[in-house]
Amino acid sequence: MTHHKNFPVATDMAPDGEWTKSSYSSQDNQNCVETAKRPGLIGVRDSKDKAGPALAFTPAAWTSFIETVNSGEADFGVVDS
Repeated sequence: MTHHKNFPVATDMAPDGEWTKSSYSSQDNQNCVETAKRPGLIGVRDSKDKAGPALAFTPAAWTSFIETVNSGEADFGVVDS
């Protein structure tokens, strides 16, 4: 795994079969996020760029991120269309 300043990224975090597409991803494959669980890490990547980088969260950071998203604090004025 390589690190870019404060954000760990990895192109080879998990084999393709271990990534799970989000149930909130669009069915037309335009807005897709996948996650993978590794020992001590949760990986998140854009499913359209499987060879690209993946963000790596600790379980505590992932939980905090999900809680922030679910609370609406991360909406930043974006409206579903």
